[in-house]
Amino acid sequence: MGMTELKKQSKGLALLSGNQLKLLALVLMTIDHIGMLIFTKYRILRIIGRSALPIFAYMIAEGCTYTRSRRKYLTNIFLLGVVYQIVYWFVEHSLYMSIFITFTLSICMIYSIDYARKRENILAWIVPVLTAALAWILCEMLPEIPALKAFGYKIDYGFFGALMPVLIYLPKERYQKFIAAAAAVFLLYLDRRGVQVWAFLALIPLALYNGERGRLNIKTLFYVYYPAHLVLLEIISKLLK
Repeated sequence: MGMTELKKQSKGLALLSGNQLKLLALVLMTIDHIGMLIFTKYRILRIIGRSALPIFAYMIAEGCTYTRSRRKYLTNIFLLGVVYQIVYWFVEHSLYMSIFITFTLSICMIYSIDYARKRENILAWIVPVLTAALAWILCEMLPEIPALKAFGYKIDYGFFGALMPVLIYLPKERYQKFIAAAAAVFLLYLDRRGVQVWAFLALIPLALYNGERGRLNIKTLFYVYYPAHLVLLEIISKLLK
């Protein structure tokens, strides 16, 4: 069977829009956070939640591809990370950075690669190299500094989590993006091990993605829901203790 036939068959299986994938990821993420903050003894909740990150990472890559305003897209993700961090500091007095900061680094790496691609000068590739190096320092080196470690400084999912949308973004064909997503999950598993192996289950809904956004624009729902549900779960967790 040739590649053309494989592409045609994959289109026939494309059942889920981007909106549906995002809603699925929201549910999985919520289950994961319930297991992390409230029902900590039930490992199955964390297993179920492992699929959320690859789906969100795929959607971030799609957002970088189709957004009308790249500056606005980056600004929104970054500001949400800042707002959440301020709230989280008052609740937990922690410098643990949310997934919005992780994806901010992802978007910066993607934009820097596109910057270099548009220029024929090989020196332009210094920009994505430096951007990736900065992301590595923020994700992997700074958390080892005792003064920051004392305040819980860490970027959610680390460098390989930030790299995931980048790897998915680079290929043009959808089947290639799916392969890149599988490779990105594998890299994250090598970095995290343990329960992270269950993130491979995300490849099932991603294989059913039809490449369309869906009728409604629900990004605002995600922007509001993410910090709101975490704050609520933190409050419930403290009340139960």
